[in-house]
Amino acid sequence: MFNTGKFAGKTAIISGASRGIGKAIALKLAKDGANIVIAAKTAAAHPKLPGTIYSAAEEIEKAGGKGLPCIVDVRDEASVQNAVEEAVKKFGGIDILINNASAISLTGTLDTPMKRYDLMNQVNARGTFLMSQKCIPYLKQSKNPHILNISPPLVMETHWFANHVAYTIAKYGMSMCVLGMHEELRPDGIAVNALWPRTAIWTAAMEMLSGDKEEGAKGCRTADIMADAAYAVLSRNSREYTGNFAIDDDVLAQEGVTNFEKYAVDPSVPLMPDFFLPGVKPEDAIAGGDEKRGKSRSALKMTDMLENLKKVISADLVGRIGAVYEFNMKGEKDRSFYIDLKNGEGSVGKGKLAQSDVQFELNSADLVPMFSGKLSPTQAFMSGKLKIQGNMGKAIQLEGVLKKLNKAKL
Repeated sequence: MFNTGKFAGKTAIISGASRGIGKAIALKLAKDGANIVIAAKTAAAHPKLPGTIYSAAEEIEKAGGKGLPCIVDVRDEASVQNAVEEAVKKFGGIDILINNASAISLTGTLDTPMKRYDLMNQVNARGTFLMSQKCIPYLKQSKNPHILNISPPLVMETHWFANHVAYTIAKYGMSMCVLGMHEELRPDGIAVNALWPRTAIWTAAMEMLSGDKEEGAKGCRTADIMADAAYAVLSRNSREYTGNFAIDDDVLAQEGVTNFEKYAVDPSVPLMPDFFLPGVKPEDAIAGGDEKRGKSRSALKMTDMLENLKKVISADLVGRIGAVYEFNMKGEKDRSFYIDLKNGEGSVGKGKLAQSDVQFELNSADLVPMFSGKLSPTQAFMSGKLKIQGNMGKAIQLEGVLKKLNKAKL
């Protein structure tokens, strides 16, 4: 998706633009010479996440645009109002709003503290509503005004709710803003659309959670595909293209893009589907990767598997992961085991522990596929085959651990 220059002098407010998808879209528009308001909380560098509103502004300026860093908490009305007023004062108006800021917690009902529930709904649903409300008076004055929410299609399928209903409510709240506002604002010529990735997108936040850039990024696409797709959506006539729940590669295909491998972190690895995709169950993507992955190794008995695990666990792995994982087989007593990647040089053993960082529950039939690389923990979780309790960040790191163990011919 080549830059055409049509956003030169246009002003876009992007929430959560200090890194990730938000920053990728900002840089894409900046190449045209756009004015970008970086509305995010990150004013000081995070110890594990690169990027601040100021470093993002510098990159935007280098790309050819003009940057306005604004410290914004999308939960706070005064904070949002101030950023909007600063944008109008500096650039003369607002042409585009991108609601990208989002909070996530992939936890079940009993494992979601109300503080976390409130955070997700305040940032995702309420934040989107608030940002839109404050920008609409100025968007009405633009020639081709757009609101674009980075949110999913409203797919009412049980498996997108069952494992993380609080997060689904929060993300769908962003999409419901599209559903309602696009019709409400149609007379004003303001387009309101949603954009969502078909696959997992590799960002700094995902890298921090996975703990392993080399392995964790595989199966993902880069944020460039979302930036290119957003550019295409925002280029369309706001009075004609509105109320759509678009998927990134569908948008680009409509623009004539045929090479999607360039967006893959590793084209040789099957892509991992994102959440909330219409007409697709997460487990459908598992079998599709068999040809590229090659034949899976022969089944391993649990005892043999644990013995092989002991051979590949190291103090280095313990130092990088720092977590104890407990695995429990559904409906089977005395069939539990643990992987300690937190203490000493690490250990593996049978039975339950008095304390662990993450507890997994799955059927024994899914255990070997998960440990042999045929079934990823993410896919198992998304399809309901795997239940998780405890530290979700450490749970996500397991994906990279298993890939490393498989490389060592577990």
